[in-house]
Amino acid sequence: MKKLRVGILFGGRSGEHEVSLLSAASVFNAIDKDKFEVVPIGITKEGRWVTAGDAERLLQGKTAGEGARSTQPHLRAGDPEATPGAAVLAAGEAVVVPPEPQKSGGALAPFQTDAALTRRASDRAINVDIIFPVLHGTFGEDGTIQGLLELADLPYVGAGVLGSAAGMDKDIMKSLFRAAGLPIVKHVTVLRSEWEANSKKVQKLVESRLKYPVFVKPANLGSSVGISKAHDRKELGPAIEEAAKFDRKIVIEQGVGGTKQKAREIECSVLGNDSPEASVPGEIVPGKEFYDYTAKYVDEGSKLIIPAKLSKAETRKVQQLAISAFKAVDCSGLARVDFLMDTKTRKIYLNEINTMPGFTSISMYPKLWAASGLPYSELIERLIQLGLERHAEKKKNQYSR
Repeated sequence: MKKLRVGILFGGRSGEHEVSLLSAASVFNAIDKDKFEVVPIGITKEGRWVTAGDAERLLQGKTAGEGARSTQPHLRAGDPEATPGAAVLAAGEAVVVPPEPQKSGGALAPFQTDAALTRRASDRAINVDIIFPVLHGTFGEDGTIQGLLELADLPYVGAGVLGSAAGMDKDIMKSLFRAAGLPIVKHVTVLRSEWEANSKKVQKLVESRLKYPVFVKPANLGSSVGISKAHDRKELGPAIEEAAKFDRKIVIEQGVGGTKQKAREIECSVLGNDSPEASVPGEIVPGKEFYDYTAKYVDEGSKLIIPAKLSKAETRKVQQLAISAFKAVDCSGLARVDFLMDTKTRKIYLNEINTMPGFTSISMYPKLWAASGLPYSELIERLIQLGLERHAEKKKNQYSR
């Protein structure tokens, strides 16, 4: 049988570029090479697309055009049990943070390819059967790349334009969750321009609706980039300033459990299209006050508990809410749904949905499915099947009379 050509798309311009490299390297390692022919497609931090040898060098932490390796430190793979450089492209080849390539060109410049592949114009085209976009955050998880693939009429893994955009924007996401009757924490959304015009008015609004501590987040970003916990008025301003660096919309949420208790952080993986299924839930016990970017990818000390220590009724509730959240934003393919549990009342709140969560073999999303009986390599194959099925379903649509 002819192998299916799968384009693994990774990197990107977002603050989660390095996380994407870790995820992509893990997928490259685990995908069944007997069934799939893999084509690496990288996007540098500048937004330049690279393929062939240049994409492989980017994935290995080298510049797009040279062989020198980056000397920047390793990131862990988003898992407390991981050691630095746990994800590798080739045996013994650790993935590290790559330097920005020094080549000129805009985001829509022609693909860079090895000299051997540039002899004919036809060679410069990327000929694949499906794209697996292992892109996290802005320009990868927000519907932009999905729109490009829709225009190209290419099948791809994961949520579509609407599901990706809604799942990325925490303000819109919460509106959809509320409309679906799902339990969410109290929150306020403000614009960066409102804060810059009248910070005292914004501060008064927040304090009139929420109680400290509060979590301040950019509306459109992932991996806890730009998120801060403000315990009082003194910390609120700097937290908003930090979030405003990353987005024009800032979401401020009331902390679950108040000042005396930390909420339990529960996560559940969802897989499917029109009839999604939920994995066993897991729990993250952060080494820091909350599971921020540093706790995820740099510092040691956080713990994963799989399955989470919940009653059968609580487990079922988390799984049901995860599927409901998946449907509320019109998701497809995969998503990790995150919850907060009040340790005193044991009330469960839906926190957010991630339509392209960290995807190394030791990230929470695949680990939850492994604990549910679906190994990593089989999960990758299932996601590719779901992407093809979704594309075939869309092909049934009529776009003109």
